[in-house]
Amino acid sequence: MTRVTQRRRVTRLSADGGVRERPDTLAGEEPLEIRVNGTSLSVTMRTPGNDFDMAVGFLHGEGVVSTWSDVQRIDYRSGIGADGLRDYNVVNVELVEGVPPPDAGLERHVYTSSSCGVCGTASIEAVKRTGVHGAIVDDTTFALSQLLALPGQLRESQAVFDKTGGVHAAGLFVPTADGGLELACLREDVGRHNAVDKVIGWALREIGMPLRGTVIQVSGRASFELVQKSVLAGIPMLSAVSAPSSLAADLAQESGMTLIGFNRGTSLNVYTQTQRVRVEAVDG
Repeated sequence: MTRVTQRRRVTRLSADGGVRERPDTLAGEEPLEIRVNGTSLSVTMRTPGNDFDMAVGFLHGEGVVSTWSDVQRIDYRSGIGADGLRDYNVVNVELVEGVPPPDAGLERHVYTSSSCGVCGTASIEAVKRTGVHGAIVDDTTFALSQLLALPGQLRESQAVFDKTGGVHAAGLFVPTADGGLELACLREDVGRHNAVDKVIGWALREIGMPLRGTVIQVSGRASFELVQKSVLAGIPMLSAVSAPSSLAADLAQESGMTLIGFNRGTSLNVYTQTQRVRVEAVDG
């Protein structure tokens, strides 16, 4: 099993003709097969770590589980790999008796690929059918200064990115007693959707749904899938460092979510549900 990071020798070439060999650190990437009640449902490439949370977060996004209590047991069921070592690349989720298993015809690509060929209306309607919390009705507001601080707080906690420069991050910020926001959970992964699944799986286990009054900050762009997963978790605001897609904005608007893009610490764009952002007057 590859660790979260892996060391590798590289040859560095410079424009001035310099040639230097040195060690480099790469982000780990391995396939993870997710099984439900022993039946394979999905295979995704991910950075090893927090696999159980990722599996449950994924299943929440697919409408298979709605609470942690829907899960009877989670374990690695792959046995011994070809190298004689235990293989941690298959996770099996046993559902509690009475919780319906996934539809046998469920095709994972419907949600994961931005080029899946499904029209926007069909995609949004599918999310509406999958969700158990309905449209987001959350009157929580956040100060602009709080939101502008989120990318910096996320970046400060990205230990794997510091070593590799090759992973995405997602962080869930929760309200504090004094009206602030604090980082409750951060996850990094080679896949931006995996990072969000890991956060949502953690939240399902530790907090419960829906995640009212929270903000999820992501390190890259805001795709349809990231909005979908956040909406299904009842998160009222998603903030991204880069741009959203048009379908992501459509889904956010339809679902009552505030969608923020290009949050670079000094300015941001609010694409939907602007009423949740408070702009304070600046003295002087």
